[in-house]
Amino acid sequence: MKRKIYRELQKWKSTSNGRSALLIEGARRIGKSYIVEEFAKNEYDSYLIINFRTASRDVKSWFDIYLEDIDKLLANIQLHYGKRLASRRSIIVFDEIQDCPRAREAIKYLVADGRFDYIETGSLVSIKKNVKDIQIPSEEYGIKMYPMDFEEFLWAMGNDMLMPYLKDCLDRLQPVGQALHRKAMDLFRQYMVVGGMPQAILAYVETKDFLAVERVKRQILQLYRNDIQKYASNMEVKVTTIFDELPGQLQRHEKKFRLSSITPTARMRDYEEAFFWLSDSGVVNCCYNTTEPSIGLSLNMERSTVKCYMGDTGLLISHAFDEKDAVPVEIYQKLILGKLEINEGMLTENVVAQMLRASGHRLFFYSKNGSNAEDRMEIDFLIRKSKVNNRHNISPIEVKSGRNYALSSLRKCMTKYAPYLSVSYVLHSGDIKQEEGIVYLPLYMTPLL
Repeated sequence: MKRKIYRELQKWKSTSNGRSALLIEGARRIGKSYIVEEFAKNEYDSYLIINFRTASRDVKSWFDIYLEDIDKLLANIQLHYGKRLASRRSIIVFDEIQDCPRAREAIKYLVADGRFDYIETGSLVSIKKNVKDIQIPSEEYGIKMYPMDFEEFLWAMGNDMLMPYLKDCLDRLQPVGQALHRKAMDLFRQYMVVGGMPQAILAYVETKDFLAVERVKRQILQLYRNDIQKYASNMEVKVTTIFDELPGQLQRHEKKFRLSSITPTARMRDYEEAFFWLSDSGVVNCCYNTTEPSIGLSLNMERSTVKCYMGDTGLLISHAFDEKDAVPVEIYQKLILGKLEINEGMLTENVVAQMLRASGHRLFFYSKNGSNAEDRMEIDFLIRKSKVNNRHNISPIEVKSGRNYALSSLRKCMTKYAPYLSVSYVLHSGDIKQEEGIVYLPLYMTPLL
């Protein structure tokens, strides 16, 4: 399957020229190992992959024993895996690097040696357990990988032409047109319910069978639960509780995570590390409140107020409708047709968060209460322009799943914070239009923001 991150791998190879290793972080089953092997196969004369999840104790021990003897370390690796590597024309991949922290520490010396290129892949690489007692190499260049986005889904479906056309429409703020808009929305809804996990998309492309898709997603959800039990040391209960609460929290009109629903005495300071664990694993996307929609979104971040979205909306659907351990085909069909009797805002807002995160945006929202009605507002997302000016850098985004909606919060925000704001967006199920200083875009254009 074609992935956009492949271009980033090529860029790293050409600019690094052996002076840094590449670390690719992301959730389990999003295709890290697959795309790295494709890259190694296509871009190098030879390659070698060490999967530390299955590697023997002997292999792992070499990174302790021979850390000061790189010649011996590299000779042992090549002999063990039966691969002869050529200097400056080969790459070694450390897959599931979190399972061998000492190998990660060895990157400093391997890069200094200069013979080969190195890529590390993994999840949970930042939790305390996986960085304890090791020195994080400064020679490590990290990038995040996410589930397949809408354009990658289109590529998998054999459609390479739709997204460039949509981008052209957005650049000119020209309506897509009724027929193509209907087709794009239909494909977008398929993407939303199938999700961005490569195995789920492959099952859908090959079979068009939602039961086959559901089986794949069930396996991934079980894998996540197993990871929580195995790796969330001393936090299993808290992490599992948040994970199980996600659908119910997102179903509410106000989607801020209420810890009081877990227990009346719960406080964020007690659960902050559990949220970090889920975020670091890629299972969730955390969206934090900012106290002011200005250029310093991170500086004004309020960590005690968070919205917690599932990292993949397809997995959210399987997680939410699991009363009988499987989502009935009828639910998939109704979701694609938009005829399921649920608050669809849960899914719509989640998929927008997923697409914004995959596009490189950190997730922030703005929420303010007060006695003055003009100050009370709730903005779903805030994103910053790529090029910063003296003023007008932040775009507020409202997400609307239905046909009838009000925009009182967005209008109040535009009035009160006019000097801070760039273009104001409403993402909805309709076509492109521009009215009263607001740009209305179809939901499927989110990746183009």
